[in-house]
This record gives sequence, C-alpha cells and structure tokens, in this order.
Amino acid sequence: MTHFKAQFPKNFYWGGATAANQIEGGYDEGGKGLSAADFVEYIPKDQRTKDNAMEITSEQIRKSLSGESTARHPKREGIDFYHRYKEDIALLAEMGFTAFRLSIHWARIFPNGYDETPNEPGLQFYDNVFDELAKHNIEPVVTLSHYETPYGLTEKYNGWVGRETVDHFVRYAETVFARYKDKVKFWITFNEINMITISPYTGGGILSDQEKDPVQAKYQGLHHQFLASSLATKKLHEIVPGGKMGCMLARMSHYPNTSNPIDVLKAQQDNQNNLFYTDVHARGEYPKYLDRYFAKNNIEIVKEAGDDDILKKYPVDYISMSYYVSMLSSDSPEGEVTAGNLMNSLKNPYLEASDWGWQIDPVGLRVALNDMYDRYQLPIFIVENGLGAYDKVEEDGSIHDDYRIDYLSKHIEQMKEAVGDGVDLMGYLSWAPIDLISMSTSEMSKRYGFVYVDKDDEGGGTLERSRKDSFFWYKKVIESNGENL
Repeated sequence: MTHFKAQFPKNFYWGGATAANQIEGGYDEGGKGLSAADFVEYIPKDQRTKDNAMEITSEQIRKSLSGESTARHPKREGIDFYHRYKEDIALLAEMGFTAFRLSIHWARIFPNGYDETPNEPGLQFYDNVFDELAKHNIEPVVTLSHYETPYGLTEKYNGWVGRETVDHFVRYAETVFARYKDKVKFWITFNEINMITISPYTGGGILSDQEKDPVQAKYQGLHHQFLASSLATKKLHEIVPGGKMGCMLARMSHYPNTSNPIDVLKAQQDNQNNLFYTDVHARGEYPKYLDRYFAKNNIEIVKEAGDDDILKKYPVDYISMSYYVSMLSSDSPEGEVTAGNLMNSLKNPYLEASDWGWQIDPVGLRVALNDMYDRYQLPIFIVENGLGAYDKVEEDGSIHDDYRIDYLSKHIEQMKEAVGDGVDLMGYLSWAPIDLISMSTSEMSKRYGFVYVDKDDEGGGTLERSRKDSFFWYKKVIESNGENL
C-alpha cells in the first residue's frame, strides 16, 4: 500500500492581505480624492445595530461634507501605511512573505473617479510600494476595487448604478496596468463582489436612499461590475504579458440545519446564491437558476447589445476567495443566531466561535475548496482568512496570541488536505498580517495581525509596531512550506 501525504507545492505563495482604505491613512494627501470608505463612521459597540453597521445615508454624507458631523472616520486614518510602508513591508519580509495582497485606492489615481487624466503623486506612491516589495522579493497581489469607490462617482452616477462607471473603471484599470506592467502580475477586480448586494454602499458606492427600487439598483450595479471586470481582464491580457486576473468572492458555505429535505434544498439555494457571482466570472454567463430568483424579486437586469458576449469572451484566470465562517440554512430558522462575515447565521452546535461570534470551521474550508474546484476547475487563491480577536499587551510588551495560532494552524492543515484532494491551490494570504481598521465595525480592537499596532478604537496611540507570538510562528510555517504548524 502506497503511503500518501498531503503537502503544499513548492511554488505555493505565503503571505497576507490588506485593503488601502483600512491601512493607508493620508486620505487628503498626495492629491487623493474622497472615497466611499472615507465617510464610514465609527460607532461604539453599545450603539451599533445591524442598520448602521456599514450602510451610509445621503444625510450622513451631507453633514460630513458641510462640517456639521462630529463623527470620527477611522478609515481616513488607517494605520498610516501611507508614511510607514517601508517599515511595514520590512516586517512582512522578516516573516518570509512571498506574496502580499493590497489594493490601489482608486481615488488616489483618479480623485473623482471620472477625471480625464490620472494623479501622478498617487501613481508614484504605488510605484514606491511595489519597488519596496520587489526589494524584498515579495509578489504583489493587487485588488483594483476594495470598497473604495471614489465619491465623485457616487455624487454623479450613484456609484455603480450608472453604466458610465464601467468606462471610468476600465480607464483606471488600463492606467495602472500600463504603469505597473513590469511590477504586478496578479490582479483582482472587485473584493468580495457579493458585498454590493448585501451593502450596496460598501460594495458599490450606491446610496440606497436615492433609489426608488434599491433591490433593482444593486443588481444593476452588480451587472455593471461584471462587465467592468471582463473588460479589465481583456485590457490586462493586452497590456501585461503573462498577467493573471482573478475574481474574489466572500465564500459563505451553507450546511442544511437538519436532514429534512426542505433544509437541504434551502442550503442548496443559499449556496447557489453565493456562487452565482463566480459562475458569471468564471463561466461567462448568468446561471439559469437565477431566472426564478430574479422573477420572484422583480429584478430585471438592463443590458446593452453585446454585454453577454463580453462576459463570455473574457472570463477570469483564477478564483480568489475569503473564508471565515460556514453557515446553517433552514426553511424555519428558529434558534440562537450568531454573527459572521457579511451575514448572520443560526448557531452551529458543533462549532466554537470567535470574540465577535463568528463560527470557527476549519473543515469547512476544505469542503469549500473542494466544492469550488469541482465546480470551475480553475486555480484557487485564498486571499483572506483570519481571526479577529482581542489582544492583550503584557507588561513586558509581549502578546501571547495562542488562540490565533490555533485558528490559523487548523485552517492551514485543512488547506493542505484540500491540496491532497486534488485542489489546485495557488497560495494563502491571511487577513490581516498587521492590525488594521475593521471593515465592518471600524474598530481597532478587532485585531487580526501578526504585528500589533498601538492604536485604540478612539484613535489614540503611538502607532508603534510590535511582533506577536504568531509573528514568529508564521515565520516557521512559511520556512517549512506549511509543514511546521
């Protein structure tokens, strides 16, 4: 009998992932314009509800622009990567990173989104960042749009509702492809593209209170993002020889809550509603199962001649995904509810949960990877996975985050098993290698990093960086190509 041992390929990418709006700061420096993220307010946990977590209203923006608002906007501050990128990249290099995912802040390149010419200081900033990564032999994986729709496009077209935004995005993509063609090989169009149907403002710069039919508007905006992704993929292949374009999905695997066939059917439908985004990106067409969903919800996508041909002709080269939680589906959802990435779920009695109530399911990652690869037969890149937790700084400055090491090691082990199952897995980029502003809550206390940043929820702190126990652990993981967990 032949002994089989699952292991990662030798060219496997190890690293971490971030977003410009959560790390950079410098929101009004270097000619940068305002973006959707710059209006997100910090709301203390005891005042937070599901209604004010991520969506922004026209009135909030008006008050912010007029100076009437006294709210803090933590994503304007980030963790000052804008000025500290050399220091931060050196820390990533010390861990042995071979890849680092970051996003380009669209409004740094085209301050209003619709400008005719790009902003040179913004282009130069990313030149500097990519050069610094190259100095340390770290491959950049660059997201074109990570919840950073320029506010000018919201003001003029209500973000992605307007078809005009497609052309502005393609101009932006073409500009950065041409500028960085010798520095960046791996690209991603939209971060967690399913966000636009969950929080249209976050995912697409769409103010729902400006729309007579908000549901129709968000799916129309999604269609425009699909088009923009395909056209950007076309441009990448024309401009960057060997360039690879990926899509990105917040993968939310659903299990049936019971063995009742009705729950099994509900789980199948919920999984379809999550996977249809990658169906369009990878297969180049809307799946037939959406016909019933669109009819039931009175959604009618407005298309122009040639749209379907564009989607079909320019699919993505690989699929990237975030994975944090699995979910339960029930036709009669009664019972304890727990939090999760983008959506809540019934509590799974077989799983533990994080400090924020997110259910921890390492085996679910193996299931998700196998399902995804069976479905598309395309390379898969895990570009987000991590544990948000409270970290305690000891008197000697040390941070003992064994809970983070436990979480990550169990997920990496299941990734390895998925590779053994035959999944073509490109790499693993943890979220986030350095503490940053939380996307969903704008907190600083929800920490993911191997590197601690001295900053609190109210914006106080020195911003000094320090290494957690997980920093040294991850260094060993990378050195051993995932064998030493």
